[in-house]
Amino acid sequence: MADDTVDELNERFGAGKQLDRDVILEVQSVMKIYGLSAQDAYFKWDSYCLKMESPEMKPSMTNIRLFKQDLQDALERSVRSHTSHIKTEKRQAATPRAGAMGGDVFGMLDGLVPKTPGGTKLNKSASSKKFQTPSAARVKQEPASSPIFKTPGKVEDQLRALGALPPSSFSDRPNPGEIMEVLNENMPAPEPPICPFNEPRIQLKPATEKKKLGYKNWAMKLSTVSEVLDDRIEDFKDWVQEYHRLEDTAFGNAAAQGTTEIVAVGRIASDSAEGKLNQASLVLETSRRQGGGLRVRLDMSKMKGFQFFPGQIVAAKGINGSGDGFTVSQLLDVPLLPSAASSRSAMEVVRQRLLGGPDAMDDDNPIPLNIIIASGPYTADDDLDFEPLHALCNVADAINADAMVLCGPFIDICHPLIASGDFDLPDDVDPDTATIETVFRHLISSTLNKVVSCNPSITIMLVPSVRDAIDKHVSWPQEEFPRKGLGLAKQVKVVGNPMTVLMNEIRLGVSSQDVLFELKTEELVTKPGDALARLSKHLIEQRHFFPLFPPADRNRLPKTGAGTPMGAMLDAGYLQLGEMVMAKPDVLVVPSDLPPFAKVVESVLVINPGHISKRRAANTYAKLTVQPPEPMTGDPNDIVGHEIFKRSRVEIRRI
Repeated sequence: MADDTVDELNERFGAGKQLDRDVILEVQSVMKIYGLSAQDAYFKWDSYCLKMESPEMKPSMTNIRLFKQDLQDALERSVRSHTSHIKTEKRQAATPRAGAMGGDVFGMLDGLVPKTPGGTKLNKSASSKKFQTPSAARVKQEPASSPIFKTPGKVEDQLRALGALPPSSFSDRPNPGEIMEVLNENMPAPEPPICPFNEPRIQLKPATEKKKLGYKNWAMKLSTVSEVLDDRIEDFKDWVQEYHRLEDTAFGNAAAQGTTEIVAVGRIASDSAEGKLNQASLVLETSRRQGGGLRVRLDMSKMKGFQFFPGQIVAAKGINGSGDGFTVSQLLDVPLLPSAASSRSAMEVVRQRLLGGPDAMDDDNPIPLNIIIASGPYTADDDLDFEPLHALCNVADAINADAMVLCGPFIDICHPLIASGDFDLPDDVDPDTATIETVFRHLISSTLNKVVSCNPSITIMLVPSVRDAIDKHVSWPQEEFPRKGLGLAKQVKVVGNPMTVLMNEIRLGVSSQDVLFELKTEELVTKPGDALARLSKHLIEQRHFFPLFPPADRNRLPKTGAGTPMGAMLDAGYLQLGEMVMAKPDVLVVPSDLPPFAKVVESVLVINPGHISKRRAANTYAKLTVQPPEPMTGDPNDIVGHEIFKRSRVEIRRI
């Protein structure tokens, strides 16, 4: 580009000062992509600064890239609005649907432009097929490829210049139903029942107090937060002392200089507020009772292998000879919670319930439980058709599932259309009076209620997310969202986040917050091993659904369609509501952006079903099959372990 243009950029963007060469090249890239002059580019930059409420924002490389992304988002919204209008006009003219031509929105761009929902499409979802998802037979009948019609236009050229790759149609997703991973493969997959049972085979009871989750968001004092964090260290100190049978004199202040070896219990932290934890930045935060709340540098030179993350409570044996740091010679094991167990009589009641009702014969063998586990988002970024959710409901109906455990977000506040408000409502909805509850009722409740109408004995459990637009409780731990106005059937239960429930004898722990990804981002590991099992073990050892503190920087988390993710949104004053109490869960459900898996960790069946819909593609869910307990003999009051991990088969499947 000419030198006079560079001078003009320095004059306008740099206020007369010389800009970095990389910044100039990035601005020139913006001008080239959007066909802007230097003056027009500056006007758009000035508008962006006002939009961000930072009129004095400097044109750094980071800010220019964010500016470029904002222009791209605006263009894509414009394209969606334009294609939605054309799509509606075509339907009014009774021309063939886009799907009949292979998925093109315009019917001539060979699938180059993402589709967007129109009012007629949302209306159709309420009145068409069972769950508005193409059957396998229909998919096979569709043409293998689109007719070759190439008519380049301005929209196509802009998308190509931006490098925006269009998402594929949901019906064209690869290998639907494919089994990605199986746990306990030696256990044969049972045949599903030929018809729904007359009565629910699952009794759902909360194992934690739901009412305590109804606290006021962010209504906390620093003194309260410090007490919560301090009490957690003291609790672990008591557990370690009892488990290792240590005297009170064995414990000491790791921050105090001394020549005697002591045991110090404290929280792992970093000496810097920014950056990733590393061996040089390790510090141990003591409790006020044991160490006056001081922090001391940890010297791990004598330890060959360890794994730490911020917020982890550890018990370390060592000495602080110089007063500058605590040299660790041994890390003591932290005791685990006991495994879940029930009396023989209670297990026999469960076995009888699995027979399915009073009409069953006494000599019948109970059919295993079929449980579907999935996590949102439940639709791709380019539409609000919720096709993955419809397909999941078809699966549940086909196998006559006993339960569905669905984790949020349901109406994702990070979805581009929801975040911008750029979407259509059904024709019978007044946009002036419509609320987010109206959207939930039409897009989510109607689909779930159809599942219930086909299988009245099913139990559906909804676990909210901090990204749910329907929920006013935006911090974690999170209260259940209110059912009023959502039109949900009575078989649909809404619980808190996190929550431990008893599903018959199964102790199920579930949290929709992606703690595994944040742990992976922040942990310090010096020895190799199975990362997914190690991350899961952190939760079980720390007896908490989110033991990381502080949470990871949201800029390190996966991007969402609406920009930077929300992150954990921790309310530190109520972190005790995220603790596992009484016993370890039999099944621990922790949805994550990490690869989906099912593993047995410390006798706990840990399941990451994956997100059923990625930003631009369909993904995975989990199918859990639990064999009934063996017939009980002996003293009815004897306590027996559930051992769910031994009698469960887990399949990670593509939707």
